[in-house]
Amino acid sequence: MRKIAVFAFNGEEMCFTHALMNTLDMKKKGYDVKLIIEGSATKLIKEAEGENRPFTNLYTKAKDAGLIDCVCRACASKMESLESAKNQDLQLCDEMFGHPSMSRYMDSGYEVIVF
Repeated sequence: MRKIAVFAFNGEEMCFTHALMNTLDMKKKGYDVKLIIEGSATKLIKEAEGENRPFTNLYTKAKDAGLIDCVCRACASKMESLESAKNQDLQLCDEMFGHPSMSRYMDSGYEVIVF
């Protein structure tokens, strides 16, 4: 089984939407896939909360399927979405200077894809 870690950094909605679509598609095809929300993409966690945005349905599907492995603590704090991540019971990662470590996923056999 292929193991893929998708890091969504870009906070532009269309780019984030493609990260969500690809993550959901890989899961459907049997991949062991994890979504890590980083950088300016962390602002979209807050924007998805209670709003009907173009990406909201996909975000909810990914979240409900347990595909969101973690959210960057430092970036969520900077983008003012830390409380939203906590309210949504999303795991926060900060093992690399306040950010999730790509090497942690690579050491566990995951290929890393960055959006």
